[in-house]
Amino acid sequence: MRVIDLTRTISNTTPVYPGTEAPSVSVVNTYEESGFQETLLRFYSHTGTHMDAPKHIYPEGISLEKKEVSGFVGKACIIDVTDVSAGGIIDFSFIQRNKERVEGAEFILFQTGWDKYWGKAEYFGEYPVISEEVARYLVEKQKKGIGLDNIGLDPISDLELKLHHIVLESGSMVIMENLCNLDLIGEKEFLLVALPLKFENSDGAPIRAIAIL
Repeated sequence: MRVIDLTRTISNTTPVYPGTEAPSVSVVNTYEESGFQETLLRFYSHTGTHMDAPKHIYPEGISLEKKEVSGFVGKACIIDVTDVSAGGIIDFSFIQRNKERVEGAEFILFQTGWDKYWGKAEYFGEYPVISEEVARYLVEKQKKGIGLDNIGLDPISDLELKLHHIVLESGSMVIMENLCNLDLIGEKEFLLVALPLKFENSDGAPIRAIAIL
């Protein structure tokens, strides 16, 4: 068995969506003063490698702490879309080329290669995004979730978040953003475990996502 971490570390320098407050990770109790170490964490629910719940977009949508925990674990496949140019569309041909793998998976992860820009200004640029056709197809196939190695499912310029609305409307799917290390998996079959931090009224939460091969 091989386990691969797909999760970014949250720190004071973690890139965040434009307009969002940066996280703060600070030691407030030290061994010298208190005899133990304790850290104060302050960050938004969609910080780092995280998961979006239907409640992120829909007021009556389900929040993460109310979802069955089985919705965070399942067979997954990675679709390599690194040949899609900046600002390009991941169209349905990628689904067709990987049809057997997609049909057998519960989570579909798109490897855009954009994680190479993590920590750089380009990370918030014109990254590739899936088409509405792809989004609707995955909803129709009742997948558990979609994941990407970039900052968001929608283009950063789309304030209406059309793709988020499509994917989260059913109430059964989740979105994972800011994944990493997808290139270490390739086309191998694997089990995805993506457990969100559990807190009340969770519209989204940081996750510890791992691939078990």
